[in-house]
Amino acid sequence: MKKQKVDIFLLGTIILLLVVGFLALATASIPLSLKLTGNATHYLFHQILFGLLPGLILGFIAFKVPLNKVKKFSIHLFIFSIILMLLVFVPQLSRSELGATRWLDLGFISMQPSDFLKLSVVFYLATILDDEKNRKKFFTFATVLFLVFSLLILQKDTGTLFVIFATALAMFFCSKTPIKQTLAIIGGAFVGFISLIVLSPYRMQRMFAFLNPNTDVLGSGYHINQSLITIGSGGLLGSGLGLGMQKLGFVPQSISDSVFTIFAEEVGFIGVSLLIILFLYFFWRVIVVAKRADNQYLRLMAIGLGSWIIVQTFVNIGSMTAIMPLTGIPLPFISYGGTHLIAELIACGLLLNISKK
Repeated sequence: MKKQKVDIFLLGTIILLLVVGFLALATASIPLSLKLTGNATHYLFHQILFGLLPGLILGFIAFKVPLNKVKKFSIHLFIFSIILMLLVFVPQLSRSELGATRWLDLGFISMQPSDFLKLSVVFYLATILDDEKNRKKFFTFATVLFLVFSLLILQKDTGTLFVIFATALAMFFCSKTPIKQTLAIIGGAFVGFISLIVLSPYRMQRMFAFLNPNTDVLGSGYHINQSLITIGSGGLLGSGLGLGMQKLGFVPQSISDSVFTIFAEEVGFIGVSLLIILFLYFFWRVIVVAKRADNQYLRLMAIGLGSWIIVQTFVNIGSMTAIMPLTGIPLPFISYGGTHLIAELIACGLLLNISKK
C-alpha cells in the first residue's frame, strides 16, 4: 500500500468550518447564556470542553487507528450503538424534549445516541457492501436499515432517519450494485416516508406548516416564519457579528437547530453563501479522497462519512429556509451540542486517515 500525505485541503476546510462554527455559536449563545446562567460564555465554553476537546482527541485516535481494525470491529460498534439506542427507552436513563425521547441522561453525561449510530451504520454498511462473496447484500442491507429505521421512528427522529437513508443509498449506489435494486430501495423508501406522514398527526401538522406556513403563524408555522424573518433580516451583508436581534428569544432553538438563521442575520447572504461553498468544497475533497483510495472498503467509508455530513448540512439549511419540512437535526460543526460534534470530528479523523492511504 502506497502511503500518501494527508489531504491538506480537506484538513484546512475542516479547520475553517470549526472556526466559523465557534464564531457563530459565540454570538448566538450570548443572550441565552446570560438568561439561564448569568455567564455570557457558558454555552461556548461548554461546547469547547464537552464537544471540541473530546472530539479532537477521538478524532486524532481515528486518524491514527489502522483502518482494517475499524472494518474488523464494525459489527461490534454497530451492535453497541443499537444497545445505546435501546437504552433511550429506559425511563430512568432517558430524557425527553419537545415530545421526543432521543437522549440518554446518565447523570454525569447526557448524549444523543443517534449521533454515534450514523458512524456505526457507515462502518457496518461499508463492510457489508465490500464483501464480494456475499450474494445477499441487498437483503442484509435492507435488514440493517429496517432495524435502524424502526428505532428512529420510535424515537420520532425523522430527520436522522432521512440522513441515514440518503447516506446508505449513496453507499449502496457507489458499491456497483444493480441499478434495479437502487430503484427498489428508493421506491420502498418513498412509500415508507409517505406512510410515516399520513399515519402521524404531528408529522402531518409539520407538512401542512411547510406547505402553508402562514395559516398558523403563532402555532405550527411560528418556527419557520421566525426563521425566514431572521434570514431575511440579514439582507446582503448582515447586521454584523453579535448584532443580530432575532436571537433575543424570537427564534426557537437559536443555538442548536436554528443557529443557521442567527448566523444568516449577522453575516447576510454573502456570508452564508460562503459557508455553503465551504461545505460543498468539503464534500468535493471527500470525493477526491474516495477516488484516490486503493480499495472499495475505504472508498465506501469515505463516501458514507462525507454523504452523512453534507446531507445533514442541507437538511438543516433546507428546513430553516422552508425548502423542506422543519426537522430537528443540528448543522454540522456549527450547532450547539457535544455528541454531534464529537461524532463529526471522529468522521473527519477517519477521512484524513483514508486520505493518506
